[in-house]
Amino acid sequence: MKIIISNDSGLPIYEQIKNQIKAQIVSGDLHADAPLPGMRTLASDLKVSVITTKRAYNDLEQEGYIYSMPGKGSFVKKLNEEVVRENAMAEIEKHFTDAMTIAKVAGISLDELQEILKTLNEVDIL
Repeated sequence: MKIIISNDSGLPIYEQIKNQIKAQIVSGDLHADAPLPGMRTLASDLKVSVITTKRAYNDLEQEGYIYSMPGKGSFVKKLNEEVVRENAMAEIEKHFTDAMTIAKVAGISLDELQEILKTLNEVDIL
């Protein structure tokens, strides 16, 4: 499992860890029932606090991406495509809400926002 922490990203470290693990699960790089590194091991490898990795793992478990077995560790959960889609839709809605707020303050119209979205869709951003 590869995780890269960026001090310039603006996201908290636990969220960077969570997002990267989630992306690896959704992409299939991490398969169902695959063991994840222990929280202490991951914290040591990334040179972050165990509290940080614990928060990332707890969030992943709450969101349905991993499960924990006391004394055995954390493992990738078999994905429920509907849950993954619901989580993605909720996150997209949050970002759209933020974008709409910024647009209203700046006087940007809905048509202009739609044009931005169309342009972004045409650009290979992944």
